[in-house]
Amino acid sequence: MNDYFADLHIHIGRTKSGKPVKITASKTLTLENILIEASEHKGIDIVGVIDCHVPEVLQDLRERIESGECKELGEGGIQFKETILILGTELEIYDEFCKGPIHVLVFMPTIEKMIQFSEWLRSRVTNITLSSQRIYENGRVLQEKVKELDGLFIPAHIFTPHKSLYGSGVDFSLKEVFDPSLIDAVELGLSSDTSMADEIAELHEYTYITNSDAHSLPKIGREYQKICLEAPTFAELKLALREEKGRKIVANYGLNPFLGKYYITTCEKCGEQKKAGEPVCEKCGSRRFTKGVSNRLKELASESNDDRERPPYIHQVPLQFIPGLGPKTLLKLKAVFQTEMNIIHEAAENELAEIIPEKLVSYIIAAREGKLQVKAGGGGIYGKVTGV
Repeated sequence: MNDYFADLHIHIGRTKSGKPVKITASKTLTLENILIEASEHKGIDIVGVIDCHVPEVLQDLRERIESGECKELGEGGIQFKETILILGTELEIYDEFCKGPIHVLVFMPTIEKMIQFSEWLRSRVTNITLSSQRIYENGRVLQEKVKELDGLFIPAHIFTPHKSLYGSGVDFSLKEVFDPSLIDAVELGLSSDTSMADEIAELHEYTYITNSDAHSLPKIGREYQKICLEAPTFAELKLALREEKGRKIVANYGLNPFLGKYYITTCEKCGEQKKAGEPVCEKCGSRRFTKGVSNRLKELASESNDDRERPPYIHQVPLQFIPGLGPKTLLKLKAVFQTEMNIIHEAAENELAEIIPEKLVSYIIAAREGKLQVKAGGGGIYGKVTGV
């Protein structure tokens, strides 16, 4: 068995020909750049690219396999150098049971299975070439189709306001929207962690995953997990999500929830934090607020005994969040330690001190140990690192 780093939620901004996929994502977030960034710069072993339903992306992958640049694995997944790509898609559900909308992730083992899924989707979405499309189909029917094709079904960033299972503001349970037996895991999102999710009893039976939801190359790997597998393949990933045959998630690495964009409730107009019991914003007088994940969880929390042993959730701070650590400094570090995973997890304090100022070293070590001080974010604005 070996440990692998996995980030299973990465968007494509543009296709090979320059056409938009995830409109809000960076133009440099192409399939080729994702593979290079993950393999050569980030040190991510497994990446879930969740716009692989797009016909041009599928054609791009087939051409890379035919040329020998990539290789499709027998147990699922596509190999590029040191990284395995898992084919995925993100969809938005809004049906007679779910007055969401709710975002979900779907993963397929092979290109052929994703082609079949893409063809099935074509008549159920407005534009098959774009990311995160609303699917005009019942959520349970979607689940059944995914399982028919041997895929994985995972509710995405489950607490994020407006577009998630618990963030939509509608009080329904998971069991009202989906078939619980057809859910393989749940994705926590940037403003929550394991202890917060475990306040909700109906989530206790599921494995938690933590992913970047990257909309640009630097964001790849801002959240990820370490997974124990025999080999980095789709089949092994499925076993790990079920915690079968010794395969499992060893640790979740995610932002301190304070650093997420939706931890606290803030005014939609000016961004001021909402004061408890105050119906209007004391700064601008607005009555419209974006409810924070921390506040939403207080509404959803239920009493229960959860004796499931969870992997540790490590509050990781991406290097890009560390004050004073800019692109040039990061390049100096990569020149010595090769990848960001090595810098974050492996580089010794004395080795770092030979390259960067002592203050930056203290930030990196404190981030590694979960000791950084942070200011909470909300209303779509990230939190900030304020000191050691």
